[in-house]
Amino acid sequence: MNPGVQDVRTDAPDPLHEQLAAYAGRPAATAATGKDPVNAPMIRHWCEAMGDRSPAYRGPDAVAPPTMLQAWTMRGLTGEPESGDATDARSTAYDELLRLLDGAGYTSVVATDCEQEYLRPLRPGDLVTFDAVIESVSPRKKTKLGTGYFVTTRMDVRADGELAGTHRFRILKYRPPHRPPNRAKDLRPRPVINRDNAGFWAGVAEHRLLIQRCADCATLRFPWLPGCNACAGQEWDTVAASGEGTVFSHVVMHHPSFPAFDPSGEGGPYAVALIELSEGVRIVGNVVGVPYDKVRVGLPVRLEFLRTDPELELPVFRASEGG
Repeated sequence: MNPGVQDVRTDAPDPLHEQLAAYAGRPAATAATGKDPVNAPMIRHWCEAMGDRSPAYRGPDAVAPPTMLQAWTMRGLTGEPESGDATDARSTAYDELLRLLDGAGYTSVVATDCEQEYLRPLRPGDLVTFDAVIESVSPRKKTKLGTGYFVTTRMDVRADGELAGTHRFRILKYRPPHRPPNRAKDLRPRPVINRDNAGFWAGVAEHRLLIQRCADCATLRFPWLPGCNACAGQEWDTVAASGEGTVFSHVVMHHPSFPAFDPSGEGGPYAVALIELSEGVRIVGNVVGVPYDKVRVGLPVRLEFLRTDPELELPVFRASEGG
């Protein structure tokens, strides 16, 4: 058992767990259908996002990356099935289980682990169907996050009726412990500086964003690494980024609230973006100059340096247009 997770031992029965355990074995989806067949554009987008250039995922004999297994079962951003769509074969049992936990005060959630087994490759044109079941609900556990219950679901994914893989997903629904106000939470986390990235932070102190360049093959790399991932060369120098870039992708963080990241200081939503620099490498950072809901893919940005508190200065990216 993970040393950070402990059983909550008590002589009294746990009526809530008795209710929760009754959901084990109940279906979460039955003969549900993927929103789209396996297709080359999705495979291409996935590989571009992951930086995976394997030839197995290109050309007329391409297969889908195995780790895309769950992607073909997702409903999309809205989470709503289309009219007449077979994806609406999902049951209400899983939502009922989560509402039961919410009502008992276990309102926070974190994904803890995922296991996948691959039985046959998925190819463009395959029609994906799947069944899902609530596999188990643990007894109450005490974790570093708080006290709660682990909920495990298992999904069996089929391609044209043939079992292609199994996806097992586990979350912790927990009640966060009460903690007194902490002034440190009003500050941004301190970066971890070590011998591999100290040069980068020295550049930030001089208002320069330094990119490593391999001395053998001239490949640029970011984040900083001790060796080249293209040729394994150990020697390198640096080039200073011009500061021009675009938003390659982004997410909006709603929870937990973190006042230090919200320009208003109130802990509201904020955007975290993956910026593609003009030099071709990518860096994670905050976009400033536009509201979080105006950040979009392709938005032009320019490098700035923001002093967040007397002891910390960070590279950020200012939108070059109005969203």
